[in-house]
Amino acid sequence: MLPFLHVVKTDFEAVNQLIVDELGSDVELIENIGSYLIDAGGKRLRPIVALLGAKACGYRDDKQGNKHLLLAAVVEFIHTATLLHDDVVDTSELRRGRYTANVEFGNAASVLVGDFLYSRAFQLMVRIGDIEVMKVLANATNTISEGEVQQLINTGNPAITEQEYQQVIRKKTAELFEAAGRTSALLAGANSGEVSALQQYGHHIGMAFQLVDDALDYSGDSAQLGKNVGDDLAEGKATLPLIYAMNTANIEDAQLIRSAIVSKGSGDLQKILAVVHDTGALDYTLACARQQTDSALAAAGKLPATPARDALVTLAEFAVDRDV
Repeated sequence: MLPFLHVVKTDFEAVNQLIVDELGSDVELIENIGSYLIDAGGKRLRPIVALLGAKACGYRDDKQGNKHLLLAAVVEFIHTATLLHDDVVDTSELRRGRYTANVEFGNAASVLVGDFLYSRAFQLMVRIGDIEVMKVLANATNTISEGEVQQLINTGNPAITEQEYQQVIRKKTAELFEAAGRTSALLAGANSGEVSALQQYGHHIGMAFQLVDDALDYSGDSAQLGKNVGDDLAEGKATLPLIYAMNTANIEDAQLIRSAIVSKGSGDLQKILAVVHDTGALDYTLACARQQTDSALAAAGKLPATPARDALVTLAEFAVDRDV
């Protein structure tokens, strides 16, 4: 069990069951892909942020019902829908150590089941029945889509700046963490300071999480990661390790990376990995992730002292110190 999960263990198990139940459909293909996704596992950090955030703000399910569980399921469905669509766009083959759904079931099925998950998420939002929560989640879903389109436009472009990269990961990754934090506080009836604190916490956790992900793409182990090292390079994505390496390497090495991004080729992966390591690009990327985590910890410090707040602190440390 993840070290920060014990505080909401019962709720987390209830969310997992809710996800299984809500993936039910008369359409067999939806059932099959849904089961495939559930069996693949995953850390489910976004719904955990929602559960911990609600508890940190004093949410009482004996008085306020199971809306926090619905919220956590909504967040997970939105996230999973984006993964299904992303894997089609990126022509990915591995995720969490298994073939992606698009490899197993085809691109068309993955896109359409992703659409099903989006629509199911919005059905659950209606059941929550809070217009402010719905507004935050609807806006977040739109922003995530913008971020994905921006990333697509940037594919194969080695001239992406660090600022442009940060903008993309803010939209495509941090936005949903931020929404999970903010809506959990809104559901709990928290004051404006607590709502803001959890929103900021979610934002910085999301940024840190993506920065570490991008560093692991050039430093992790394929078996542990559940995907191929260098996938971002093969997809023509100029993430921060490559951006920093291009800006600090000698002319020849920088051109090697630029050419690989343009051609979306990983034939020179080992040489590029050496450049990334030699320039300190991974250390720089992880230092940026640590800065984001420190900001998340500062935001969590504004919440009341509870076991749930302590768990949010532990989650923040996990997000930056993990190796998968």
